[in-house]
Amino acid sequence: MSKLLEYVLAPAPGTQFASSIERAIASGAESDRLGHAFLGGYAAAITALDPFVSLTERGALCATESGGGHPRAIQTTLENGMLNGTKHFVSGGRLATVLLVVAKTGDKDGRPELKVARIAANKPGVTVEQGAPLDFIPEVPHGAVTFKDAAVDAILEGDGYERYLKPFRTIEDLHVFGAVLGCLVANGRQAFPQSQTEQLLGLLCAILTLGREDPRSPAVHLALAGVLTTAHALVDSLDLTKLDAGFRERFLRDQPLLRIAGRVREQRRLKAWGEGV
Repeated sequence: MSKLLEYVLAPAPGTQFASSIERAIASGAESDRLGHAFLGGYAAAITALDPFVSLTERGALCATESGGGHPRAIQTTLENGMLNGTKHFVSGGRLATVLLVVAKTGDKDGRPELKVARIAANKPGVTVEQGAPLDFIPEVPHGAVTFKDAAVDAILEGDGYERYLKPFRTIEDLHVFGAVLGCLVANGRQAFPQSQTEQLLGLLCAILTLGREDPRSPAVHLALAGVLTTAHALVDSLDLTKLDAGFRERFLRDQPLLRIAGRVREQRRLKAWGEGV
């Protein structure tokens, strides 16, 4: 852990880190804006979900459809190794080279049976449509992906919902917020009071610890809720006036990133308390 914290305080080119959560934080420390930190954190989260996908390949999870991301809303089918359907708002859009696609293979007891298929984005039958840029993190493209008789490269083991889709929100939160905090420390260390830099480093230690735990654990969800609440309060208290002007302008533009999926996180927190921990 100390090696990573030292790196965040003073990034040294060529330093290597083994775990996905460490690489997410390091990528944030190397970024001069939240958009780039998000891309690094998200790529690391995909690697955590499927280690076959390397960071250099830039993977993306394709789950959401026109009816949303709930298992019952998924209509994309996987049959005989072929994908058919359309996914909406795929993070990374045209930058993604490997896609992890949540698809329906049938129904059992009135519920959809889901699997995750891995497929190269340049495979025949795969069409990526670029979405309009967001008002924040404009460096991060997104778009819809349509599959028409697209032959997959692999079908991942295990249930598509329980093993992949359900825990990914937690995995993504840990990796992306780790990257964001790394970005803030590296770019603000000289501007923020030492006490605030210390608090940011403490939050990074918490993210590192939780990033090594089971992302399906209710206790992990509660601890993560506490970390994110503290992180939001700390970020809101930062005096940005002494930051580099370019970084400050981009940060203020991109700050809405930190509030995305707040309702989902609150539901996750409440559910964790209801599970008797």
